[in-house]
Amino acid sequence: MFKKIMIANRGEIALRILRACKTLGIQTVAVYSAADKDLKHVKLADEAVCIGPAAGKHSYLNIANIISAAEIAHVDAVHPGYGFLAENPDFARAVAESNFTFIGPDAKTIEMMGNKISAIQTAKQFGLPTIPGSEGVLGDDSETNQKIAESIGYPVIIKAAAGGGGRGMRVVHNPQELNDLIAQTQQEANTAFGNSDVYLEKFLELPRHIEIQILSDGKHAIHLGERDCSMQRRHQKIIEEAPALNITNEARNRIGDLCAKACVSMHYKGAGTFEFLYQDGEFYFIEMNTRIQVEHPVTEMITGVDLIQEQIKIAAGEPLSLKQSDISFNGHAIECRINAEHPETFIPSPGVIKTFHPPGGYGVRLDSHIYSGYKVPPHYDSLIGKIITHGQTRAEAIARMKQALSELVVDGIDTNQALHLALLDDEYFSSAPQTIHYLELWLARDGD
Repeated sequence: MFKKIMIANRGEIALRILRACKTLGIQTVAVYSAADKDLKHVKLADEAVCIGPAAGKHSYLNIANIISAAEIAHVDAVHPGYGFLAENPDFARAVAESNFTFIGPDAKTIEMMGNKISAIQTAKQFGLPTIPGSEGVLGDDSETNQKIAESIGYPVIIKAAAGGGGRGMRVVHNPQELNDLIAQTQQEANTAFGNSDVYLEKFLELPRHIEIQILSDGKHAIHLGERDCSMQRRHQKIIEEAPALNITNEARNRIGDLCAKACVSMHYKGAGTFEFLYQDGEFYFIEMNTRIQVEHPVTEMITGVDLIQEQIKIAAGEPLSLKQSDISFNGHAIECRINAEHPETFIPSPGVIKTFHPPGGYGVRLDSHIYSGYKVPPHYDSLIGKIITHGQTRAEAIARMKQALSELVVDGIDTNQALHLALLDDEYFSSAPQTIHYLELWLARDGD
């Protein structure tokens, strides 16, 4: 087992990793930007190293600075968390070449699954169901692209091969707008991701977003069920839950086993998530996240498995200690992401938290790095915490979440707390599964 791990991230996930390390008896090294010297995990870590000024590109995205910090602290391994460099193959490669262990899959695997086109091709190779689409990158021949779109059938969606976070995507409803929208998406992709490659897929009009959590040691793999992440605004998840409504055990095990077998075939090591669109009882692979997910706690709550600890153990060379038969699902869990933003305009709200009172009680979990007097910086993602509740039924988990949200006090800045309370009171959300478009339509209706 490792003696010392460096946490190459910030905020709630950095604190979550620190706590897992402490449970395993591993020393921790926090890296932080000049704006983050007062983060909770920085105060709790055994050591802390400043890696640059506030701007992410000069600190949390600065590979050379992070590697230097690892060398100074004499760590054994580096945990990337999520976001920043977590899915950057150059970072994984730099960590390995500097004789540290990267807690996650190797650079080659990250590269293969990080590009959406190669990920889809890999998924097909391993028998995962995929959305009908172009076989690879679109070329410059507009006539050929028109034929490809017609063979798929309108509406189609143009996607950036290196895209993410909802950027680099456009829906096309008819042939007349196809070529112009391809050019626009290529330009946006080149600006945002430094890669202008785009491809076409059939646009599913009423899908849900379902993802499968896996653990793999490169030789053996298991799945830990699914999460429903359909409540999204501009492709950013707001509420996540597990298990998903109306997914049968047979369907869960069928798609989960396919994902686990794919991991063994690619010798995948660590935690990972296969993301699917789900419509009319069918799963369609869209991408794989080769890291821990923001929403991993809902899986932990219904399985009792500490995913961060399992990541660390696998990276340390230990064989997977769990078999598929060891995994059982208990009750229902739901997670609300608490963001420092206005609940109606969604404008970020940095500033000093004057008073913070966390929720509590049976079946309530809070993953957050904030405290009274903490200053939320304007330089990073607005996520300041996650409330996760568990119940024997979905109704019980929702009831506990309402109570937890009503207890939460974050004074001094705006948060989206009121948005969550309103959503949980929505009768359609409470009674049935919703598509990925539901929240956008709900917000538009609510604003009228």
